[in-house]
Amino acid sequence: MTQQVATIMLVDDHPLLRKGLQQLIGLADNLEVIAEAGSGEEAIALGTELDPDLILLDLNMQGMNGQETLSRLRDEGVTSRIVMLTVSDADEDVLEAISRGADGYLLKDMEPELLLEQIQRALQGKMVMSEAVTQVLASAIRKPQKSPTSSLESLTGREREIIELIAQGMSNKLIARALDISDGTVKVHVKHLLKKLGLRSRVEAAVWMVNHRSAQ
Repeated sequence: MTQQVATIMLVDDHPLLRKGLQQLIGLADNLEVIAEAGSGEEAIALGTELDPDLILLDLNMQGMNGQETLSRLRDEGVTSRIVMLTVSDADEDVLEAISRGADGYLLKDMEPELLLEQIQRALQGKMVMSEAVTQVLASAIRKPQKSPTSSLESLTGREREIIELIAQGMSNKLIARALDISDGTVKVHVKHLLKKLGLRSRVEAAVWMVNHRSAQ
């Protein structure tokens, strides 16, 4: 059985760091860097065109910073898992990234082997975080979510199936396999259901679904 290869885009304004990340990711047979961006604007253009499985996004870039880039990517309907990779462990940066739709927050000083492990976990649908910011992220997830603009009843049957699987931590590829549909079809459904529920990311969708179940 052929192993599926996950696609990754690197966004950082330091070419040396991008090169190091590409070499590290190249050590894994199931990962492939398909694009690099040195600015927020470039990231938005490539992200909307390619919609890769995962985007590693730097926070502090010249010009458009990582937070703005993150918001623009989500506004453009990019459903990739987006993980911030930064030197900042400031609480406000972590919370802002989560509220803007990030699926994880990793610090650049982590060991390369651990970073590779966290990339693999992110691609499996898990929220990933560096130990130093775990508590901040956990608190952010536990905070009451804004009321969605619509309810579960507004979703189609297929969209309900997909949000249930997102809440189980499944990636687009696993959802596609479970429902016997294409990855592209899953991405379209995810984009539509997030818009209907007024949510910005898969993490918010998963938390909302869990809260919806517990409220029943």
